[in-house]
Amino acid sequence: MPRPTPDPKRAAETKSLRREAGRWLKSARETAGLTQAEVAERVGLRYYTFVSQVESGVGRVPIESQAAWAEALGLDPGEFARALLRLYEPELYRLLFGDEAPAARAQGA
Repeated sequence: MPRPTPDPKRAAETKSLRREAGRWLKSARETAGLTQAEVAERVGLRYYTFVSQVESGVGRVPIESQAAWAEALGLDPGEFARALLRLYEPELYRLLFGDEAPAARAQGA
């Protein structure tokens, strides 16, 4: 079965949400007083450049390492995952939680 043609509007929205997630993560890192290299070390990454990619919206925090990222940044893992779900997968977030905003949103996510 052929894949549907990507929707340019949806692609632009996804890109915008990833940048928003990156800004939120950068703010959380700065609030924690950490450098990108320190976050990478705490999370077990080989290169800090992945943290830079995530913060710029190019990459995303992998699901399997979200708890480690939350711990490294001093954030509650559940709220951290919920905030990222809202930004990375807004339709899934809406299906699970409706229009309810996570606590992290109120804190600037």
